[in-house]
Amino acid sequence: MAATKQLLDYGVDEAVDLFVLLKSADVRTAKNGKQYIALVFEDQSGEISGKYWDASPDDIENYVAGRVVHLQGKRENYQTHPQIKIFHLRLTHPGEPNDPNSFIEQAPMSRAAMEEYITQTVFEITQPTWNRLVRKLLQEYADKFYTYPAAKSNHHAFQGGLAYHTISILKLAHSVVKQYPDLNAPLLFAGAILHDLGKTIELSGPKSTVYTLAGNLIGHIVLIDGELVRACDALKLDPQAEDVLLLRHMILSHHGLLEYGSPVRPALREADVLHQLDELDASIMMLDTVVEHTTPGEFSERVFALDGRRFYRPTTTTPQPPTAD
Repeated sequence: MAATKQLLDYGVDEAVDLFVLLKSADVRTAKNGKQYIALVFEDQSGEISGKYWDASPDDIENYVAGRVVHLQGKRENYQTHPQIKIFHLRLTHPGEPNDPNSFIEQAPMSRAAMEEYITQTVFEITQPTWNRLVRKLLQEYADKFYTYPAAKSNHHAFQGGLAYHTISILKLAHSVVKQYPDLNAPLLFAGAILHDLGKTIELSGPKSTVYTLAGNLIGHIVLIDGELVRACDALKLDPQAEDVLLLRHMILSHHGLLEYGSPVRPALREADVLHQLDELDASIMMLDTVVEHTTPGEFSERVFALDGRRFYRPTTTTPQPPTAD
């Protein structure tokens, strides 16, 4: 039996007919004064936007984020960006797929496996202050850490994406410290685990993800620094002690540039490494997503977060490593 076709499996100009989750639904006003809904459709393959024109008050009430709908339309490209031209949209009927959780993209790693990897890495944070702070904050935010996305869109924007992104950076960090043994491995590992933990406060959760008020007004970098200082108070640690300041700097500088949200630029080797590993993992995830859904021999849609560049998917396949005899 053929697998059920999902949202990103449809090609350009192909008719779309499937159930999807409304990830977001923003009511806007067109130039003609009529209201429309800017929608983002989602299933486990990813997400695509679409516009529902001339929306009535009932449409605005019905088509809200978090609801499952039946979508009929056509996959198009608008200025190289994929979108769905909507022909017909309706809410689900009794007996039809209606569980939002079944449409949310999942991390390609189980929660149990992610917890095991994080736990084993915490044992490698041998500096007592950093170990205590990491353990306390992980314990407080564990459920959100292992279920939240790493972003609303762009990279690791799926359930469990925050922990999965963190583990990807930790795997890279383990390789880097083997190559450069003079790096402070416990500091790098501690910074990697905590660097995006503020997204458990910045974002609303894995379903129909939006930015919280704190997320919009403060941002995850400053939010987790505040939580780190609070944890110091609870553990009777001095937040101005050098070892604590080193860890705080890892978090505060990990975006690299002031214009990208970091209050300071990296001023430690380990902080600069963390920034570069964060950039590398986010970029590869974005590239994997867009290239996977690009026809071999063609260029992808423009990737806004990568300077609007398009990426070519070669027709030449990647050779597989030889199998052992």
